[in-house]
Formats: sequence, structure tokens, C-alpha cells
Amino acid sequence: MVYNNSMSSDYKNSDILYMEMALAQAREAYSCGEIPVGAILVRGGRVLAASRNRCEELKDPTAHAEILALREAGRILGGWRLTGTTLYVTLEPCPMCAGALVQARVERLVYGAVDPKGGACGALYNIVQDERLNHWLTVTGGVLKGACAALLQEFFRDRRA
Repeated sequence: MVYNNSMSSDYKNSDILYMEMALAQAREAYSCGEIPVGAILVRGGRVLAASRNRCEELKDPTAHAEILALREAGRILGGWRLTGTTLYVTLEPCPMCAGALVQARVERLVYGAVDPKGGACGALYNIVQDERLNHWLTVTGGVLKGACAALLQEFFRDRRA
């Protein structure tokens, strides 16, 4: 597994800024009864898409925050190749979303909380850096992981109550 953890402090500051934006999306998902995951897709300092989980609302198992962000960015850019982009997401992507990131040619992934039960970017699988595939992403995990994990834990605690 190759992680890019030797970035400049400026890069880390922007990672925190965009992850805070993704957390705002996750909080919105929570308020709508969705699993609180938010995503922000950025290219060259410009936010192309901001999304949240909407599976319940849309009655669509593919309506994960990451997929919706990729779709919106594709519409904005007029194509499916999202080269030069960075996706910020509050939870490590699942296999479906990791595969979509590879297919879309996203350059970099930054995620908050690790998903030990379904993560496909290092926890269970590492689809985004599988050398057998035609594209690989640079991955930075753990950005604002405490806040990201706490929101998910609170959501599931509330659901069980």
C-alpha cells in the first residue's frame, strides 16, 4: 500500500478544509436519515461537486456520496474522465465506489474514517492501488478521522436506540 503522507502543510490545510466541507455534507445526510457520509470532488482548488449519501431518499443502492459526486462532476465537465481531481470523503470507500474512482481516473483520494468492515482502499481491499488495474490513485487516509468516525458512531447508536 502506498500512501502519500509526506505532503506540505499547505496541502494538509486544504485537505482539512475540504474534509470539513465533506463533514457538512455528512451531517446533512444524517439529518435526512441517511448513513452520514459526505463527499467533495475538487480540481485545481475548485469544488466541482458536493454530495451526501442518498440511498434511502432515491431508493437507489448506488446513491453513495462518492458516486453522486462523480456523476455531478461528469455533467459539469462534460465527460466521465475526471483526471486531475481529488475526492474527499468522510468514510473509506466501499468496493463499488473504489471501482468507480478508478474508472473515472480520479487522481487522489482523501478519506476520514477507516471502514474495517467494508473499506476497499486499504482496510479490506485496496482496489484504488491494485497494480493489475489500468489506473491507481494516491491515497491519504485519516484526515479528521475522529470527527468522521464520531458522526458515524452517533448515527448508528441513535438507530439502535
